[in-house]
Amino acid sequence: MTANRTEPETAKLITSPKCAAKLLQAGKLVAFGTETVYGLGADATNAQAVAGIYTAKGRPSFNPLICHFASAEAAFQHVRPNAMAQKLAEQFWPGPLTMVLPRQAASPVSQLAGAGLPTLAVRVPAHPVAHEMLALAGRPIAAPSANRSGHISPTSAAHVLASLGGRIAAVLDSGPCAVGLESTVLDLSGPAAVLLRPGGITREALEAAIGPLSTATAPGAALASPGMLASHYAPSLPVRLNATAPGPGEAYLAFGPAPPSALMFQLSETQNLTEAAANLFEALHWLDEHAAQHGLVAIAASPIPAIGLGLAINDRLSRAAAPRG
Repeated sequence: MTANRTEPETAKLITSPKCAAKLLQAGKLVAFGTETVYGLGADATNAQAVAGIYTAKGRPSFNPLICHFASAEAAFQHVRPNAMAQKLAEQFWPGPLTMVLPRQAASPVSQLAGAGLPTLAVRVPAHPVAHEMLALAGRPIAAPSANRSGHISPTSAAHVLASLGGRIAAVLDSGPCAVGLESTVLDLSGPAAVLLRPGGITREALEAAIGPLSTATAPGAALASPGMLASHYAPSLPVRLNATAPGPGEAYLAFGPAPPSALMFQLSETQNLTEAAANLFEALHWLDEHAAQHGLVAIAASPIPAIGLGLAINDRLSRAAAPRG
């Protein structure tokens, strides 16, 4: 098995939001400034483009990504806002606040961008350049911080070029970041508001608007936001790893040439790791949904090479195969 190999890109420093929007629409990666930090943007509805984010950052696992929008109205087309979300949007958007809300069933945001969860993290940044780019792009833009995973978050175009210059298509020079600290992340998908990550909007300001917040402290809780360590979406069926063929009663998650099976989802026939990453969450959902129709009770997963994006795919699969509590 071989890793996916692509020619590295050399990032262009651009100043036109229109040019950045066209690149994003074409499936390219573009870093752009916000009031918090520079984000590494990709079309959130394009799973291949989203997979490219993980390749560029060297991100160790498929964390949910924040989807950026030009307006609250645009964001709420993809999630179901409650009264608290509406109030916070009126008071703090545009601004450094990310809200985690149940995703709309019809949202075209890729499963990879949401890490297979039934929620999406959404934000409306308060930066005129970012706003113009997002409005012109006309689609959700997934964007974690524009730096190599584990490195310092960038607050200037120069920081991005130094970290990712050979890995992405362009950097939209938006000037220095005014806040310089990641957005506050608030989970509003349940009955109580839960602070997942402190950031540019203070806890005190949020509590003044909607009342007391809970804090996510339980280890191993569902990973609803970037910057948290926990397990991700797991199918209801047990998963067997490193399977060269499905056993009795098993559906097959294939990577490359595969033996016949009653039910199979092919991650990548050509063993392209970026393609496999783009298909992973959709594959698990699909196999989980259709296995019972074929009398199958488990999923066998093909071996994935532990290099490049294969490390993240294996991390995700190992979580899906972990013993259930």
